[in-house]
Amino acid sequence: MNRERYLEISARFSQSRVLVVGDLILDQFVWGRVSRISPEAPVPVVEVDRETQYPGGAANVARNLREFSDHTAVLGTIGQDADAETLKRLLADEGIDITAIQQDPAWRTIVKTRIIARHQQVVRVDREQKIRPAQSQSAQALASIDAMLPRLDAVIVEDYGKGLIQQAFADEITARVRAAGKLLAIDPNPQNPLQWNGASVMKPNRSEAFAAAGVPHSEPVDPVEKDEAVMEVGRKLMEKWNCGILLITLGEQGMMLFRKGEEPFHTPTRAKEVFDVSGAGDTAIALFTLALTAGATASEAAEISNHASGIVVGKLGTATVSPAELLASFSGPQAQ
Repeated sequence: MNRERYLEISARFSQSRVLVVGDLILDQFVWGRVSRISPEAPVPVVEVDRETQYPGGAANVARNLREFSDHTAVLGTIGQDADAETLKRLLADEGIDITAIQQDPAWRTIVKTRIIARHQQVVRVDREQKIRPAQSQSAQALASIDAMLPRLDAVIVEDYGKGLIQQAFADEITARVRAAGKLLAIDPNPQNPLQWNGASVMKPNRSEAFAAAGVPHSEPVDPVEKDEAVMEVGRKLMEKWNCGILLITLGEQGMMLFRKGEEPFHTPTRAKEVFDVSGAGDTAIALFTLALTAGATASEAAEISNHASGIVVGKLGTATVSPAELLASFSGPQAQ
């Protein structure tokens, strides 16, 4: 895709209205340096320089959308604790609509704390408690979706497997979004094997796709078009999920796009450096969906999503891509 076509599509980004439904997480980063080993145990001592916090999980998908769209909303459940208030504040400060977020005193807001020393992750500490939402909570969430659907262009379901997305809830979301004629994009989680059926877009990564298709893991093959295992997985998942578009992210190999009645389409990675892959999938589904709502073809949306993901993996922490960065990636010699 050339720069002019990207500009034509991206000019419509700001008017796209997207709701993100999924597990909301607070990402914390403790940044420091290591100069010695602890005398108490054979572990490094991290001398802390600073700490940062960002919306993570489904909230990070919303952050990526908000960089480009003025109309981004998020729906999920958090606790009634200090971490919940921090997460809400961070989202609100970025201009994301948080009115559909539910707070439950029985829930503990999920927090992932990463300790980073000299650009290397030393350890990650997760604080979470998986709780199935009460029927009343699911009903309230569906009522919020019903109220917002007439104004939306798309709904993204980001399943981090933390308890929010259950089968009955997934079925109701799918039925309602399809009935409204809006685009539905799903980022599934193999640890929460739900029966998705009829979504507009399904976006697993390579390992998730193999697990969902029931195909044994195999090492990647170059070129990807000759990777028979990936092609088999694509065919099986298109049939299993009955989706219009299947986008499998392949890490350093880029992305493979499957569509009904068309040949698979491969777009190679645009990453120049890889520092941190956390959150790259969030960026991928956000920009792919946004591009589709702005009139891009599926292959054009894959190119845009691939460029955006290639930028994000070059950053440390829970990162997003800016409009300026994405435009610049379509202006270089490899933009074609």
